[in-house]
Amino acid sequence: MIRDITLRIQPDKIHNLEHIRESAAKALKMDIQAIDAVQITRRSVDARGREPVFQIQAKVYSSEPIEDLLLPVKYVPVKDGKKAIIVGSGPAGLFAALRLIEKGILPVILERGKDVKERRFDLKILQTEGAVNPDSNYCFGEGGAGTYSDGKLYTRSTKRGDVKKILSILVQHGAIPDILVNAHPHIGSNKLPRIIQAIRDRILNCNGRIHFNSRMTDLMIRHGKIQGVRTEHQEFEADAVILATGHSARDSYELLDKNHILLEAKPYAMGVRVEHPQELINAIQYGKSKDNPFLPTAAYSLACQVGRAGVYSFCMCPGGMLIPASTAPGELVLNGMSNSLRNLPYANAGMVVTIDSSQYGHLDKKFRHFSGLEFQKQMEQKAFLAGGGTQAAPAQILTDFLEDRVSETLPVTSYIRGIVSYPLKEILGPYTTEALKQAFHIFGRKMKGYITEEAKLLAVESRTSSPVRIPRKSDTRMHPQIHGLFPAGEGAGYAGGIVSSAIDGEVTADAVFVYLGGAG
Repeated sequence: MIRDITLRIQPDKIHNLEHIRESAAKALKMDIQAIDAVQITRRSVDARGREPVFQIQAKVYSSEPIEDLLLPVKYVPVKDGKKAIIVGSGPAGLFAALRLIEKGILPVILERGKDVKERRFDLKILQTEGAVNPDSNYCFGEGGAGTYSDGKLYTRSTKRGDVKKILSILVQHGAIPDILVNAHPHIGSNKLPRIIQAIRDRILNCNGRIHFNSRMTDLMIRHGKIQGVRTEHQEFEADAVILATGHSARDSYELLDKNHILLEAKPYAMGVRVEHPQELINAIQYGKSKDNPFLPTAAYSLACQVGRAGVYSFCMCPGGMLIPASTAPGELVLNGMSNSLRNLPYANAGMVVTIDSSQYGHLDKKFRHFSGLEFQKQMEQKAFLAGGGTQAAPAQILTDFLEDRVSETLPVTSYIRGIVSYPLKEILGPYTTEALKQAFHIFGRKMKGYITEEAKLLAVESRTSSPVRIPRKSDTRMHPQIHGLFPAGEGAGYAGGIVSSAIDGEVTADAVFVYLGGAG
């Protein structure tokens, strides 16, 4: 017999398996000796009451074999035959490659950046000197933007594909099994590189190919059908091409445009990063239990509607730090990251406003489907100049931002390039500024203490998603103009985050399998 049950467990008992077994027996009115095992299938913190508790969903086993939550995939080396090029080695690209191997199709990954080990040197130069390598940075390189991030795995894309499979594959390649049950799983920036390396080894061991420092410079097309991809040094022929370039590969959009391949402008979101002391967020979320060592570092998720604008928190990093995520000289882009323990003294999150053609429509005549992209670019250039042109970030105390005051002094920040006092409304413009002001007041009522002089805003958070979509047919997932060209992931405008991008990579690989006749 297997019975499903929901239990509420005190934080100090969450790892006490015997206590959980006793609680299950009591709730089900069973003899504890009849319970062979209690398997936790989902775990979350409920902080709505006077004291936070863990809420768990579990399966209680009695005289039944225990089901394995891990669903490992068996990968077999691919023989010569059909092959597909994958442009980009972010989550969409890597999981597309793994899925192609499952299907017996040879994947050839072209990555403009470096492997995770070599990539670290360019990140260090960016952090210490403010010099941006356009091909190797926090967005470009093995693993994509997700490699050096918090590794947040929460997604609402449960109807797009098999989330459990994606998480299982990550565990199969070195992630902790807790991600299979945590309601808001994460891996941590210190753990992700090792997992990415393990996935790379898997692909290579199955005869897949990976070419680093290989930026796409052109597509090989004949009579409306893809033939392959050109890089600076080589031509690669293939039966199909998956474009998984990520949301920051602006030159890829320009390349497609040069080839008269259809593109579309799309709404996106941009705003600021807001940083608080983590102790404050813990106190707001957990109250008197803020110092309980059995509770995870507190996070938050906020959203509201202000007129026609949606305002929401994005990529919240508990116990994390702010990083420069610029991909070209002369621009400033901010992002956040956390290690697996989330034990640094600050919490940060993007606080962004939805942006549509009402804000950038005046650019349509000159920039067409790149109007949103140009608006994004202009905002990043303003932030760069406001910070002094060194990757330092323009910043303002939250209370000063709300009162239109220039901050005379600024609190300490985790942002290694430093911050410069600046009136952020001059970068953000009236629409985004007013939407953020109204939203912060709403959020301050939801989280007492959120509005404080200890919080500061840094600009600009602009890469929540791509302002451009590469269209594809809903049935074949292929571009409507070019046979054999399959846009995928965040850069194509169809995903947001590690798991949804991985799912999109998998289902795109399935579409390639069908296109190639269903056989490797």
